[in-house]
Amino acid sequence: MNEPEDEAERRRRQRMRSLAIGLALAALAILFYVATIVRLGGNVMNRPL
Repeated sequence: MNEPEDEAERRRRQRMRSLAIGLALAALAILFYVATIVRLGGNVMNRPL
């Protein structure tokens, strides 16, 4: 492979790695949200302010 192809491959790998990290972070945030709702119960919004 020559230099431009190596650079394109490096950029492609970096993009895929960034996408994987972003998806993992989003999944973790959703997991924490769901765990919080489960722990607080479904009636958490039915409380007096």
